[in-house]
Amino acid sequence: MEHKDIEQTVAPEEVVSVNFIEAEINKDNEEGVYGGRVHTRFPPEPNGYLHIGHAKSICLNFGLGEEYKGLTNLRFDDTNPEKEDVEYVNSIKEDVEWLGFHWDGDVRYASDYFGKMYDYAKKLITLGKAYVDDQTAEEIRQTRGDFSTPGTNSPYRDRSVEENLKLFEEMKDGKYKDGEKVLRAKIDMADPNIVMRDPVLYRIVNAAHHRTGSEWSIYPMYDFAHPIEDAIERITHSVCTLEFEVHRPLYNWVLEDWEDTEKPRQIEFARLNVTKMVMSKRKLRALVEAGLVSGWDDPRMPTISGLRRRGYTPEAIRDFCDRIGVAKADSTVDIALLEFCIREDLKLKAPRPMVVIDPVKVIIDNYPEGQTEPCVVENNPENEELGSREVIFGREIYIERADFMEEPVKKFFRLAPGKEVRLKGAYFITCQSVVKDENGTITEIHCTYDPETKSGSGCTRKVKGTLHWVEASTAVDIETRLYDYLLKEESDGKDFLGDFNHESLQVMHSKGEASIANTVAGDRFQFLRQGYFVIDKDSTADHIVVNRIVGLRDTWAKQQKK
Repeated sequence: MEHKDIEQTVAPEEVVSVNFIEAEINKDNEEGVYGGRVHTRFPPEPNGYLHIGHAKSICLNFGLGEEYKGLTNLRFDDTNPEKEDVEYVNSIKEDVEWLGFHWDGDVRYASDYFGKMYDYAKKLITLGKAYVDDQTAEEIRQTRGDFSTPGTNSPYRDRSVEENLKLFEEMKDGKYKDGEKVLRAKIDMADPNIVMRDPVLYRIVNAAHHRTGSEWSIYPMYDFAHPIEDAIERITHSVCTLEFEVHRPLYNWVLEDWEDTEKPRQIEFARLNVTKMVMSKRKLRALVEAGLVSGWDDPRMPTISGLRRRGYTPEAIRDFCDRIGVAKADSTVDIALLEFCIREDLKLKAPRPMVVIDPVKVIIDNYPEGQTEPCVVENNPENEELGSREVIFGREIYIERADFMEEPVKKFFRLAPGKEVRLKGAYFITCQSVVKDENGTITEIHCTYDPETKSGSGCTRKVKGTLHWVEASTAVDIETRLYDYLLKEESDGKDFLGDFNHESLQVMHSKGEASIANTVAGDRFQFLRQGYFVIDKDSTADHIVVNRIVGLRDTWAKQQKK
């Protein structure tokens, strides 16, 4: 059942709402459990790029550190050398800093503590609480039992302390092949919690580690390493996702004989699931390796680096994480909320240049040839502080192909034969004729303009349609990348490779007003009537590339008004 926010009275006139994790921390502080200390950590495994789900954990752990004037560590759980890489370490550090957070001291690594973990494992062997098992992984799985059947003791469970110490040291020295032996906890093969049925603590991996090289031939399992790391770093509250709730008894068991009397405590929260997003590093890696995306930072990817390249801001992602809150029950958040957050962040910040995504040329036959003139357009009508700019108007312009219809449907208020529209910041024009190529595609729209209707001239005549446009001689060529969701609309996420949306990227050759030439990667805009866009890192001075961040249609806000 989901934990509702708990109301804590601060003063007669003030009520502060806290989530269930904050309530737990408040209780510990009131009881002096950690002397009023709050020390959290964010502990990713460097086996891939972080996604939006990790952003929630980053915001929660670092946010708690900030809220309680405590500390937060960045620690890499690098206990799996076959899947980890320095590239992932660097990307994760960049992601955390980009989101606006700072960790305490130096970056920490599980590998910093391999020696202490090994010594503690030997201590457990000496206490009769761990043993070396020669069974294969499949044999261990088959003898573990299930929810209705207790497990079966390993035939090697009662080895002597001396033999176990000798074998464990030989494992460390590289005497055995991968999978030949493991170190297991000796707990209870009949425990109702299957996790507690003599879990594996160490396995043999004869592979080079990105930090320790070939120093180790054995590596601790996450469930053994993680609580020890927390204890060494004197973490107070080990906040993790809900799937680790069943592992909490093992977390506590591992630390029973740890020499420090102050032990960290594990608190679980619901992980983040977002509609239309692939929320698994394993699946995301599969997309990268299959070449279905351009890399981990492909703007269609839900990775933090992908969202950054897509044009999302750290403020929008932090706002999103704050709005979804912290719960104890898994749920799925509509991606429309994430899109709402970026629109809210950019709507007053982003200037609004005119860019024609799918251009068709308009020739204004009664406008003097070779003549141009300036028109004044506001930079953001919702934010007067951004001022205005001049754009050039001339005889030949581009408009959106979709803004013209040769045989208009009912309530089509844009350009059509014999119909008049306003050009944003300029004049009224009326369509007189069209020119088509041999395939029947319209290549030119011929219009006339009314010179008495320039914006700002005091003209009181009204028309229903207003179009954006770009003057042809000063237009800047733009490669516009329009992104859709990675998975097909009907996908349930199970066959994510088969459900890949091959129409999720559409490249358009667009025309933008001259000011677009003076931009750099990362600049964000609202292209008038089109949506929010960002200059991509692929851009050069001679070739401008933009990514659509999100369209203008705000489904989440509309849902809230119903």
